[in-house]
Amino acid sequence: MKTLLAILVLSAVASPALAHTGHGDASGFAHGLLHPILGPDHLLAMLGVGIWSGIALPRHLWGGAATFLAAMTAGAALSWAGVGIPMVETWIVGSVVLAGLLVATARAGQARVVTGLSLGAIATFAACHGHAHATEATGAIGAYLAGFLIATAGLHAAGIGLALATARGGRILQGALGAALAGSGLLLMAG
Repeated sequence: MKTLLAILVLSAVASPALAHTGHGDASGFAHGLLHPILGPDHLLAMLGVGIWSGIALPRHLWGGAATFLAAMTAGAALSWAGVGIPMVETWIVGSVVLAGLLVATARAGQARVVTGLSLGAIATFAACHGHAHATEATGAIGAYLAGFLIATAGLHAAGIGLALATARGGRILQGALGAALAGSGLLLMAG
């Protein structure tokens, strides 16, 4: 319960999302490792993907995370190839709202179509996260990519753990977590 309260408080006081490019150092493993943890948009979206995976994919807990990591790597490759994604920051902040909605509505054993659509949306938003992170990279890009992939996987694991730890709270707690995430995304959008 303390963890949930901390998440709700931190979500409520999250600062606006800033454009990724140019905000802080972005070179090497340490910077890649820290940015996903210190960026509220990334932190909340990753926790949301993990929570959703823990609820909707009980037999394949890492399905959402694996999808996200693969698509985030593809988004980074697009950036490094010089392919732009229009309104990438809007998509990134939107990923927090989507993660909240997915958490609020997730059910174990959902229809394959719903799960497939959810994974497709997760992949789309992940590509945007990867693109933005790669665009900001200024040196040692391989190490930077490794750092942000490891941090992202860690945040997914924390979300999965949170889903499993709060499973006894039922639909009300799940709805509260989803609403907190979606509300945080809307606050980030409002700036």
